[in-house]
Amino acid sequence: METDTITAISTPMGEGAIAIVRLSGSEAVAIADRLFQGRDLQAVDSHTMHYGKLIDPETDEVAEEVMVSVMRAPRTFTREDIVEINCHGGLVSVNRVLEIALESGARLAEPGEFTKRAFLNGRIDLSQAEAVMDLIRAKTDRAMNVALKQMDGRLSRLIQDLRQKLLETLAHVEVNIDYPEYDDVEEMSHEMMKVKTNEVHKEVEQLLETARQGKILREGLATAIIGRPNVGKSSLMNALVHENKAIVTEIPGTTRDVIEEYVNVRGVPLRLVDTAGIRETEDIVERIGVERSRQVLQEADLILLVLNYGDEFTEEDAKLFEAIDDMNVIVIVNKMDLEPRLDIDRVKVLAADHPVITTALIREEGIDQLEEAISDTFFEGELDSGDMTYVSNVRHVQLLKQAKEALEDAQHGMEMGVPLDVVQIDVTRTWEILGEIVGDTVHDSLIDQLFSQFCLGK
Repeated sequence: METDTITAISTPMGEGAIAIVRLSGSEAVAIADRLFQGRDLQAVDSHTMHYGKLIDPETDEVAEEVMVSVMRAPRTFTREDIVEINCHGGLVSVNRVLEIALESGARLAEPGEFTKRAFLNGRIDLSQAEAVMDLIRAKTDRAMNVALKQMDGRLSRLIQDLRQKLLETLAHVEVNIDYPEYDDVEEMSHEMMKVKTNEVHKEVEQLLETARQGKILREGLATAIIGRPNVGKSSLMNALVHENKAIVTEIPGTTRDVIEEYVNVRGVPLRLVDTAGIRETEDIVERIGVERSRQVLQEADLILLVLNYGDEFTEEDAKLFEAIDDMNVIVIVNKMDLEPRLDIDRVKVLAADHPVITTALIREEGIDQLEEAISDTFFEGELDSGDMTYVSNVRHVQLLKQAKEALEDAQHGMEMGVPLDVVQIDVTRTWEILGEIVGDTVHDSLIDQLFSQFCLGK
């Protein structure tokens, strides 16, 4: 168990009204008290804030004007004593406060070490700790709500319930092995094993069904905007982002490279990619951009195919439809304000079951319908349900898949008439795999790796 006192800046670097330097550990209050000119911090009540001056111990001069929060263990995030020094939010100011704390006996925290201590001290489990970072990185309200529910322990409680069911089954099998003289035990054990493993298998499958939407919320949809040059791809990106990120001109081939931007579309995070127009070209720079566009196309979760209402349907357009066959596609017929030349009926036939949206981006027309189509394509309103547990973490998804396979091995063994003491090996493996999600059976090296991805002050 950690015993030393750690410190770090817990607010983003840069200029701001305030910044916070956090200390956690057995000496947090004592270190802060030695630096603080004001109330005796060691005598104040827990969870109180106090105004005063921070003194530089080397020069004995006032270094900063601060507000200091004192929070005593165990009612803190780390279950250790925590002190938060609120100072002015300038780069020089906050770094000076941090340096003084380090010179006075605290150690610079490693990335994620505050949250790691919360986990090691039993304040949160591993899935809740990972949700902390998901909450920080959330790009939409929906993603934030999923992270909040995971931080609150919704996933943890579900996993622990599944492990308890398996544990009860394993205990029953052990009774069967240790007390074989009871004739009715084996039949009860075999029946319980079937029922319990089927129950757990069904719930694991339900969790995995939410993984696709959870991954979208956590990482965003890789969304490629494609089309021939000068159909309005960059205008579409600017309209969704609500600012001018891409250059818009009447000259074909203006976009020479891939431009990326995150955008929130009705709670759906899109990793929006504006590609160079896909066409045959002799321009070497544009040709490189076109090749990158084709690569983006292969990796995209959603394709926004843009056509020009003022142009006739071309062979290049037909090739684009062929390239995106069997993908998630929304077809956008842009420039509806121009003289009609495009055969929309043909476009609808080629689009098949995919949505076809008409827009006039220069007039900001059709954006609402497009955003609604994007939301409906991936969520169809399901995410508005507040009682669902979503799995969004890649590590959790992989472990659930392993647990599902182990349960299926156990079920197959029972169907083949394998003795229960052999079948329980797969059930025990399932119990251990599920324990890795919440951190009950996880290795120290994995814990270190996970928390190293956190920001320094968290």
